[in-house]
Amino acid sequence: MKVVSIAVLTILVLLAVSSGVAKILLMQQDVEFFGKYGFSSPMLIGFGLTQLVGGLLLVFPGTRLVGAAVVAVTFLISLVLLLIEGNIPVSIITAVATLLLGVVIKQSWRPVTT
Repeated sequence: MKVVSIAVLTILVLLAVSSGVAKILLMQQDVEFFGKYGFSSPMLIGFGLTQLVGGLLLVFPGTRLVGAAVVAVTFLISLVLLLIEGNIPVSIITAVATLLLGVVIKQSWRPVTT
């Protein structure tokens, strides 16, 4: 089971980092897609930086919860826009990744004890 968890986490990190880098580099497809919904270039770069930082935070157990939450929020924003656009195949992939981030959040959750 540990191997599966590591594999899923690796995939999520790669998805978050690559998605963030694509936005930071203002890849034409991202500029056009997000531009339709009011994202300026600086906003897209900020969105990408958020995904990149969240993806990097996923790597470390101590920051994994925060990283998963940050990436999940950015993926949910993308999911809503993809659904509005009608891009069902990519929406499904994004939804699955977001659900897996929910699993990571649940696994990383440590209740505060007093």
